[in-house]
Amino acid sequence: MTTKIILDTDPGIDDAMAILFAEASPAIELVGLTTIYGNADIDTSTRNALYLKQRFGFQCDVAKGATQPLKREPVGASVAVHGENGFGDVPIEPPTISADSRPAHQYIIEMLKASPGEITLVAVGPLTNLALALEQAPEITKLVKEVVIMGGAFGTHEHTGNVTPFAEANVHDDPHAADIVFTADWPVTVVGLDVTHEAFFSTDYIDTLRDTCGEVGEFMWDISRFYLDFYKTRMGVDGCFVHDPSAIAYVIDPDLFEVRKGPIRVVCEGPAEGLTLQKYKDTGHKTDEWANYPPQNVAVSVNDQALLDLYLDAITSYSD
Repeated sequence: MTTKIILDTDPGIDDAMAILFAEASPAIELVGLTTIYGNADIDTSTRNALYLKQRFGFQCDVAKGATQPLKREPVGASVAVHGENGFGDVPIEPPTISADSRPAHQYIIEMLKASPGEITLVAVGPLTNLALALEQAPEITKLVKEVVIMGGAFGTHEHTGNVTPFAEANVHDDPHAADIVFTADWPVTVVGLDVTHEAFFSTDYIDTLRDTCGEVGEFMWDISRFYLDFYKTRMGVDGCFVHDPSAIAYVIDPDLFEVRKGPIRVVCEGPAEGLTLQKYKDTGHKTDEWANYPPQNVAVSVNDQALLDLYLDAITSYSD
């Protein structure tokens, strides 16, 4: 059975890897791409989503999203990681197709209302679009099938943050939106650094994508040069962690992951801004800012080899 998804994304090198994974997998029907600032500004993110749609023949919609966080000052695009154009500064032809006329949050609302219980929201960037949708139409919590988020870091395996000592980039970019999304009464699974730092695309693995996966593999190899240089320079590793594609892998096969259940809150200001905290022990406290919120899933372990095999199999079949 296929799962319909709307993928909220800030393309982005690993976003492109996730988008192509979703399009390639027979287990997923990619309904729409909603764009958000993050790895690039909103205009660049939207252009990149349209470029992927046009180049690889996607049938999905593309809707342009929010330009900035709900409350905090914007932190700016991740140019050091993704390059000025979001795709590792690999030249791309400007797309000749246009985005949907609806803003991303309105698109999300209308699509969920049109197909109640059928669509999973997958968010791999800052969560502003989802928060805006919730604020405008809180009833969508009863219309979504599931919400899967790449974001956050909960300290499992000592993975605590990547843009600050204790914050992951997507949550840090808009912590107020993340807190709204995590505490809403809908089913959320957070696929954060706890597991994305446990899976690794080695340089040899990405070479295999190039050599065996046709134009798609060549494109991913090209845009990953800048990304891999960042990882090599900053972390001394030959490859990259599997961030955004891990959220897609969860949708395809949740059994690849072990999850822990409990309500989640986000620190929204101060030196720990963007810190994600899950109450996973059933204990009572005099003061408890978690107690009245729904339990959500946090992925805490992953079968990394099976995830890598799943990704390679999907992209290989897609390119045949």
